[in-house]
Amino acid sequence: MKSRLYASVATLALLGSAAGAQNLIIEPGTEGFNWDSFEEFSEAHDFSGERLTLTGPWTGEDARMVNNVLAYFSAATGAEVSYSGSDSFEQDIVIAIQADTPPNIAVFPQPGLAADMAARGALAPLGEETAAWMRENYAAGDSWVDLGTFPGPDGEEEMFGFFYKVDVKSLVWYNPEQFEEMGYEIPETMEDLLELSQQMVDDGGTPWCIGLGSGAATGWPATDWVEDIMLRLHEPELYDQWITNELPFNSPEVIEAIETFGTFVRTDGWAAGGPEASATTDFRDSPAGLFQIPPGCYMHKQASFIPTFFPDDAEFGFDFDFFYFPSFEEKDLGDPVLGAGTQFAITRDSDAARGLIEFFKTPIAHEVWMAQSGFLTPHAGVNLDTFRDDSLRAMNQILLDATTFRFDASDVMPGEIGAGAFWTGMVDFTTQGDAESVADAIQNRWDAMR
Repeated sequence: MKSRLYASVATLALLGSAAGAQNLIIEPGTEGFNWDSFEEFSEAHDFSGERLTLTGPWTGEDARMVNNVLAYFSAATGAEVSYSGSDSFEQDIVIAIQADTPPNIAVFPQPGLAADMAARGALAPLGEETAAWMRENYAAGDSWVDLGTFPGPDGEEEMFGFFYKVDVKSLVWYNPEQFEEMGYEIPETMEDLLELSQQMVDDGGTPWCIGLGSGAATGWPATDWVEDIMLRLHEPELYDQWITNELPFNSPEVIEAIETFGTFVRTDGWAAGGPEASATTDFRDSPAGLFQIPPGCYMHKQASFIPTFFPDDAEFGFDFDFFYFPSFEEKDLGDPVLGAGTQFAITRDSDAARGLIEFFKTPIAHEVWMAQSGFLTPHAGVNLDTFRDDSLRAMNQILLDATTFRFDASDVMPGEIGAGAFWTGMVDFTTQGDAESVADAIQNRWDAMR
């Protein structure tokens, strides 16, 4: 390891608001972390005297954690790194690009905005070498390359976005004690899950707690259900066509996915309180039934963030656990995972900016955040033991086992659809049950935008 590493560690406090201003939170050499990757990267990269600027959506605790990671890049290379986060990142980055004052790297939480910026010529291609690396080293690597690949200003498709820090949505939460008491087993296929749901009703219980309420965003939890089900009923290529409306919203394939969601939310006795209660219950309150005695429900489908709204004294592995929202055995479509995430894109090219992308290829760049909180990665070379949280470790294994990954469709569709007609349409379907009419209405809205 270069001597500048130790010099950097000694002088981190002199770098003001830059990422390097913080002490390295894990001492190099600490057992379990891939320090070989850190040392090899440090030997190969020297950006002493260079300044690297980044802008992204992370503020508060998340900003602190990303700065903790960037401090290792600074220590390894000698670069001064400055990250600024904003709750209005999406607007801020567009303004900065239009004013020709972008940072070196922008962290995009939605592929659609990154695609728009790539089409304007505001992003620098990452090159086929990086795409090949991702295919080889990320679980479901082709999916991640595709998600970061957009047409440039000349119409030619290239990889512009490097995914780092992702979320998983294909999860079902349950109370292990309740399952054990009733003799229920974790379903391994969708057929098993449907059978288990009916068994719970036959035993006098309620299988699902579902809540679509979210203020002005009411309905979005149902879109996650439909998206997950689309990936389990049809090939991922159809999912991609659906996002762009090449596959119409009122196609038989989409209607089938909506109706399958209806099996869970509209079948008598399957959802706590019935369809009306599901449509109006706030999503933050909806998992409460898992912790009631007797249980108000046995299962709750929601993304990796939902434990934030569990009781304060609820303990993972005892009071709650989760399993993968399974795929249909008869469809033979592998194990798809729905989620979201952030991708790093170069908005002002420099050697240090290219170097940071290279840094994110190292296991240590992932393991440092894994040792903090709120981080999942498809990097197959990381040591899962570096997670300090057992639940995150288990979620990450689901991500690594994925055969296909797809981004939340409603976040990629035009806002008027994904954050509008799709949300309200799912509430209408939940209460009224007419999938075809709802799908027609959403498609009509899409047609009116042309």
